[in-house]
Amino acid sequence: MTTDEKRPVTGYDRRMYAIMNRREGASLYATAARRRTAVVVHMALTGASIVAWLGTVLGHQEWAVYAMLGLLLPWCVATGLINSATRGLLELRSRVLDERQRAEKDRVVARAHGVMMWLLLGAAVAVGAAGLAGQKLEGLVFPVLFSVFVVHWLMPLWVAGLTARDEPDLDEDDDDDIAEVAGAAGAA
Repeated sequence: MTTDEKRPVTGYDRRMYAIMNRREGASLYATAARRRTAVVVHMALTGASIVAWLGTVLGHQEWAVYAMLGLLLPWCVATGLINSATRGLLELRSRVLDERQRAEKDRVVARAHGVMMWLLLGAAVAVGAAGLAGQKLEGLVFPVLFSVFVVHWLMPLWVAGLTARDEPDLDEDDDDDIAEVAGAAGAA
């Protein structure tokens, strides 16, 4: 792995790159429909987790703790699936990514920023309309802010998963060529 940045690639970077580029589960995200399904499932799990967490914190509901624990493993699997589909685009350090991947990462972050701007505008209009209608908003401030924070945190991952492109099919000759190149790079 070579990089344009001044800092050297570390052992951690190599391990994370290897993890994010494993191909064992590629059939789970091989098509755009499968990737979109994974993102939608991740969004639903995130929404359910937000509701469960708010139920434990604000509602003091014991069932919500168990719901959170039950949602955690599927949420982690869906997160890993999206990260694998994007080959770790958002998880790997920039010094490990090539120029094309860095440009793609910048594009995804910019698009997520734009989507978040419109979501925040919609939330502000909804809260303003509720305030003008005479609704009490004090009880909604924390849940809304927490939900917006979580969506803001995960929006780049969702955008990356939704915009990831299909990878070209490799035949056996291509696999042999890749193995030769990898072996030559390892010997160098």
